[in-house]
Amino acid sequence: MQEIKLTQFSPGAGCGCKISPKVLQEILLKSGENIKNPALLVGNETSDDAAVFDLGNGMCVVSTTDFFMPITDDPYDFGRIASANAISDIYAMGGYPVMAISILGWPIKKLAPELAARVLTGSRAICKQAGIPLAGGHSIDSLEPIFGLAVTGMVEKDRIRRNNSAKAGNLLFLTKPLGIGLLSTAEKKGVLLADHQNTARDLMIRLNSIGRELSAIRAVTSMTDVTGFGLLGHLNEMCEGSGLQATLQLQNIPTITDWQEYVELGAIPGGTQRNFDSYGHKVSGMDELQRNILCDPQTSGGLLIAVDKDDTQEFFRMMDKFEYSLKPIGVMEQAPDGSTGIVIR
Repeated sequence: MQEIKLTQFSPGAGCGCKISPKVLQEILLKSGENIKNPALLVGNETSDDAAVFDLGNGMCVVSTTDFFMPITDDPYDFGRIASANAISDIYAMGGYPVMAISILGWPIKKLAPELAARVLTGSRAICKQAGIPLAGGHSIDSLEPIFGLAVTGMVEKDRIRRNNSAKAGNLLFLTKPLGIGLLSTAEKKGVLLADHQNTARDLMIRLNSIGRELSAIRAVTSMTDVTGFGLLGHLNEMCEGSGLQATLQLQNIPTITDWQEYVELGAIPGGTQRNFDSYGHKVSGMDELQRNILCDPQTSGGLLIAVDKDDTQEFFRMMDKFEYSLKPIGVMEQAPDGSTGIVIR
């Protein structure tokens, strides 16, 4: 029997399927106004990771959804990666997940139902790791395989961490290395280095549950997770929402090893250029090579965290406790002219 490769059904892998930031903004602007509800504390106005609804008793509901086409040929790993990616949005808001429901599109005439069952088995494994049930879902017969979750979580009102609440002088940290898009594309093209055989998978299935712990630290002012828009795209959202400029120290940004080799091999996701076209004009000091890692679309990427530079002790103690070794990758600053944007040093 011929081996089935899920990625052959996927024109865009993982979060590389996302509509570009520029086009998405245009769609949202033309979609009409939302119903005003004072209990909706976080909507889509600042492109935050999840919606947050105030229950009025000090607790809030956090709601999110995320789905995409295969980023790997293994259906079990596809289910694990898509699920970890979706649950990450809850952690990025400072909350904890309580349940998930699945979103499944499957080309029944092209791919056996048994493969879809393996996707769900992988999803249940990650949900179990997060301590939540996969409580239901919806499925359709689609042209391409699609999978993801809608996740419900909870967060104390005073522990909500948004992507627009960074302060001038805050240090920036990133919890996972960049380069997942390059690795995924290299695997699809058959040029993945032996040393990187499971690197992307292992990064993508790692839960960002540290976000829940970080929300208890007052010095952590802002958080978001880095996914399909790349580091610079999600940092740009933080800058615009906070009214600040970010200066990044390139040598401190964690990346996969040998990422330049994948650029030379042409293993560059299509989403990289789409990302740059959307926000490249807001970035200075970046050359063409650096663009391929800083705009690289991540799937289930790390948390981007802003921390008060004068109160980092508790933050670093927690990083040590959970075995994260992080350096500040940059700083949020008030630009002299009040502009927002990103400067690469």
